[in-house]
Amino acid sequence: MPDDIYTNGTYLHGHPTWHSEDSPWKAGQILRMIERGNLRPRTLCEVGCGAGEVLRQLQLRMGKECRFYGYEVSPQAFQLCQAKANERLVFHLGDLSRAEAHFDLLLVIDVIEHIDDYLGFLRGIKSKSVYKIFHIPLDLSVQGILRNVPGKRRAEIGHLHYFTKATALQSLRDCGYEVLDHFYTPGSMELPHMPLRTHIANLPRRFFFPLHRDITALVFGGYSLLVLAR
Repeated sequence: MPDDIYTNGTYLHGHPTWHSEDSPWKAGQILRMIERGNLRPRTLCEVGCGAGEVLRQLQLRMGKECRFYGYEVSPQAFQLCQAKANERLVFHLGDLSRAEAHFDLLLVIDVIEHIDDYLGFLRGIKSKSVYKIFHIPLDLSVQGILRNVPGKRRAEIGHLHYFTKATALQSLRDCGYEVLDHFYTPGSMELPHMPLRTHIANLPRRFFFPLHRDITALVFGGYSLLVLAR
């Protein structure tokens, strides 16, 4: 899928909220990782910030000592951000990898699966912060392959790459990142407005996940991976 769907209005037409309805939940997952890592960022940047709602949610929940920045390449998403900007939340239209900028913490939330050269992207942003938090959908699972989830994700929301926990972590390591912590995020069970088929699929997920998390995610899908790295 061509990268210009994010700049020519195509993606906005299909997703007019730019998935802002999921942002409170994502912010909660990010805060959980920040607490687990005992991080105290004074500058926090999200690359590929979309409509900016994750940053707005984080600003509402974090202390006033932190300043927030968002970088977005889509002019349409950037316009959605503007109403949320304030003296401690600043948005930029452009490519972070080309900017002269450095932060304490960089967020990369549901981004790399959309990028053609995602390995080049990961290498390009590595020097932009001390710590990074990645949220990576795990589209590859036994159930997902049987239901053609990768194909549906490609057609509906522009995913170009598909990961398991193992391939997601190895991709980060291949690009020179040190993985410090990670955990599964159960979007299929916690995000609102899921279809009936997802609620049915959640029954075995809920039963098996406490018994073996990796096998449950690999067989039944429905999870993403949140990763803290440097």
